[in-house]
Amino acid sequence: MHIPIDHDAPTPPYEQVRLRIATLAADGTLAAGTKLPPVRQLATDLGLAANTVARAYKELEQAGLVETRGRAGTVVTARATGTSRRAQNAATAYAATIRALGIPTDTALALVKAALEA
Repeated sequence: MHIPIDHDAPTPPYEQVRLRIATLAADGTLAAGTKLPPVRQLATDLGLAANTVARAYKELEQAGLVETRGRAGTVVTARATGTSRRAQNAATAYAATIRALGIPTDTALALVKAALEA
């Protein structure tokens, strides 16, 4: 995930991170359920302190745009993407069924595309 940080901007770096993640979710670049990088990893990638990224994640979580699932990480919520919870649940159920059947991801996506275009 590329998040440009302008250290000379009046907007603090944590806010730049928060705004960029919110924008990527809203425009569909980050789909509901997308796992965000761990705080320390993203901080290292962006050349920021871990507390800076942690603050951005905390504010995103308080706004309901991401959800922290403990060891499973932080994921983008359906609310952030404008996707209904029902649609997200349907996608999760489909993915579980596909995994149980042992169907490769490419085939599963082709099945969905064909069904949507029918």
